Amino acid sequence: MTEKYTKAHPISFPPPENGDVDMLVIAAEHSGDQNAALGVRELQSLQPGYRICALGGPALKESGVQLLIDLTKDSAIGFQAIYNWKFYLKLIAEVVRWVTEHRPKVVCFVDSSGLNLRIAKALFSHGLITKAGGPTKAIYYIGPQIWASRAYRRFSMAKYIDELAVIFPFDLDCYSDTDLSVRFVGHPFVNGNETPLVDYDPTGPILLLPGSRKSAVSYIFPLLLEGYRRYLKGNNDREAVVVYPGEDVRRVIERTMHTPYLLVPSGKRVVASAVLTSSGTMSLRCALAGVPGAIVYRTHPVTYLLGRLLVKVPYIGIANFLLGETMYPEYIQGEAAPSKLANQLYSSIHESERIAKVRMQAERLRTLLSIPSQGSVGEWFAENLIK
Repeated sequence: MTEKYTKAHPISFPPPENGDVDMLVIAAEHSGDQNAALGVRELQSLQPGYRICALGGPALKESGVQLLIDLTKDSAIGFQAIYNWKFYLKLIAEVVRWVTEHRPKVVCFVDSSGLNLRIAKALFSHGLITKAGGPTKAIYYIGPQIWASRAYRRFSMAKYIDELAVIFPFDLDCYSDTDLSVRFVGHPFVNGNETPLVDYDPTGPILLLPGSRKSAVSYIFPLLLEGYRRYLKGNNDREAVVVYPGEDVRRVIERTMHTPYLLVPSGKRVVASAVLTSSGTMSLRCALAGVPGAIVYRTHPVTYLLGRLLVKVPYIGIANFLLGETMYPEYIQGEAAPSKLANQLYSSIHESERIAKVRMQAERLRTLLSIPSQGSVGEWFAENLIK
């Protein structure tokens, strides 16, 4: 993506296909793209006819919106994002230009606060959004994890954003000292309309889930593959399935081919007996399905050191954090040795006590996320478009 938009070819979004636009959705990562698409589909089923444009990815495009640019192709975190700073400056400037010209009723930011809060600030400084006296309402779906790090971001949210929809009930208390309107709309993975993408099968394959960001996948996937290969030395009883979110990540994965595995695009239902996973969204899907396994995290050393300074929670896995105990053992940086991962696979597949405990934890997790919401995300979208 960034290679295309060079100095000779600046970023330029097309105009709305139908002349006007009701909502602009901005989702910079695969998980945000998928969650936003679910909300858009629900909105369209409740009140069809809204004209929606998006900076997002394939899931939003498939939901029927006009995709202005695919932001999911080259998503990065921490230190790696610095390499693309010129691109992000151009991107923010183009969003400001486009919103100035086409005046959507609503801009909906989805997750990815590092980018989205900068865009919101730029729109505010140009007087385009409601809190700056402008015509466009700024709303946010799946806000920053301020309970984990950089709690001060809640004040930026309150300054630039009109309304926030959260997917964890405890997020509500995080904004109690601000005047930001916050609503719990339920977690999309326990929504009654959501079809689970992962199911537990004790005879099924091993899932390898390296994540959705190219920069992270390049560090994590070789570890997952070597852990699986070592498991096979004494237990040649399981195939491996690797789930990838897009062709960009698939290309990174295919550079490592010394062990056979089946590649499956995200969005396809899979079954598994065990999993080695990054700490991303798919780890929560596996946890809710009761699939035993372990979390693996490795990144650029500078990114890791910065993260250690910022993140103030005992777990990086969301299931572990929600439960307040270890469901998935976490192997971080130098601790992520292939031999340890192979041992985790053996335990996940062959130790009945562990399997039973994980099944019980999955039920607790589902209960935690299934408390009554204050309306769905589709209903929340509709309300903001009417106001």
